[in-house]
Amino acid sequence: MSFLDLFDSGFKKRNEDHFAAIVRVAMDDGIISDEEQEFLNRLARNLNISELEYKQILKDYKSHPINPPTSYDKRLERLYDLASMVYVDHIKGEHEEFILRKIAVGLGFSTDNVKYVVDKALTLVSNGVDIDTFTEEIKMMNR
Repeated sequence: MSFLDLFDSGFKKRNEDHFAAIVRVAMDDGIISDEEQEFLNRLARNLNISELEYKQILKDYKSHPINPPTSYDKRLERLYDLASMVYVDHIKGEHEEFILRKIAVGLGFSTDNVKYVVDKALTLVSNGVDIDTFTEEIKMMNR
């Protein structure tokens, strides 16, 4: 196995684990709503999760380890990625923002201010900021 193959398989595994963690958040109330299902479908495509892997993860999402980002910067990177996916897919509305808030709590953001963090994240992404600007703006907001 080449170094590149090792890197690709590690990246793929991280995406699968990340997707499974989001499924776990979606399942916190015991069901996946239609809106959550649509979001998961788009997320699976964006993370290159195959249909077979998708079905296996939905069936046994608890078998994947939860690997929440250990640093605040990594949490911000994941939030940026998710907010970008929501924006690129033109997802609008209260349901999608609610799902994103649930995921942000799963990433480790406080329930006290997650609504404001998600609102700010979506605004920043819709304004076309890069990851560095995004990170700085969210950090300033949370001081």
